[in-house]
Amino acid sequence: MRNGSGKRPRRVAVVGVGILGACVGWNLARRGAEVVLVDAGRPGEGVTNWSFSWANASNKTVSRPYFDLNVAGLAAHRELAGIIGPDSWWYPSGHLRWTDDPVAEAKFLNTAELLGSWGYRVEMSTGAEVRRRLEPALALPDEVPVMLYPDEAWVHGRRLVDRLVGQVVAAGGELQSGTEVRDIGAGTDGSVRTVALSDGSRLDVDIVVNAAGPRASHVAGLLARDLPMRREPGVVTRIDCAHVPIGRAMHAPHIEMRPDGDASMVLHSREIDALIDTTDTTDTGEEAAELAQLLHESARQVVPELADSRIAQARVAHRPIPADGFPSVGAVPSVPGYYEAVSHSGITLGPVIGRLLAAEILDGERDESLADFRPERFSP
Repeated sequence: MRNGSGKRPRRVAVVGVGILGACVGWNLARRGAEVVLVDAGRPGEGVTNWSFSWANASNKTVSRPYFDLNVAGLAAHRELAGIIGPDSWWYPSGHLRWTDDPVAEAKFLNTAELLGSWGYRVEMSTGAEVRRRLEPALALPDEVPVMLYPDEAWVHGRRLVDRLVGQVVAAGGELQSGTEVRDIGAGTDGSVRTVALSDGSRLDVDIVVNAAGPRASHVAGLLARDLPMRREPGVVTRIDCAHVPIGRAMHAPHIEMRPDGDASMVLHSREIDALIDTTDTTDTGEEAAELAQLLHESARQVVPELADSRIAQARVAHRPIPADGFPSVGAVPSVPGYYEAVSHSGITLGPVIGRLLAAEILDGERDESLADFRPERFSP
């Protein structure tokens, strides 16, 4: 495959095929790059599949540049839905938030005021109005303040990854799944040249993109690159029900909930994440099952119709969060040909990071919106 200039297209290995890796690979492939997607498991079935998958900017006010990047992420999702079609993965039904804690309520109201001053849409309502207009199945007090963020969404991450990977392969790209990266080789000039896989194969490449999520630090270490990461596990539970009684993502007291199709819901809670034993690195599934019971009980308190629902799946996953909490996106100058796409909130940021990083790789142009998220901030 040749590009319009007659030059050989760049061959790019994207390591990790969750939402970030799939978005990077898709953007590269549609611009003519030769893309090889490499995943130790199956695309989209790692953290992407075990995320609350809430596309938002209302929870990203820690800095204005980070907020703006997440707003751009929402816009990029809408653009992507227009290109590949929204069916089965994009659900822009808005997001609700309320609490039963006066201190938290004051914080949320202040945040809503700040977001409004930044031009982000938020609608204030009451519990009674929400039940009447939007969510009749909820058990919430009539007068409790409820914030509606109408431009937010939930995303079926695994289906989106499947769609993007399918288009990369249809465009001539490769998928190497069920195999790990064992080594990344450099040429005499120090630039990336090869990727060795655990199945014994070796890829000749010009570029490596590290989108390996929780294993991103390990992949970086293959190039003697120190990428410090946080260890922040979270438990996500899927429940089956005869029908889904809610229509959107929401943060209720002690529980986060969203639909996950016609007969399934996803549950998560930061409060219950805090109960995870971070000293035990084994994954027997027993802890996830116990925490799932707590999530299920909290959900039934808010949505009484879930009384007959049942827990279907639960898993503790490790969020891919660089040490300072912000994304690490772009080239690492000390290792020519090596790029990073590592971030929490990959569901929100995947489409915009994919587009911007592809432009940086192929055009050598770095977008100003990524100025605060350069990988070299972690360099000694």
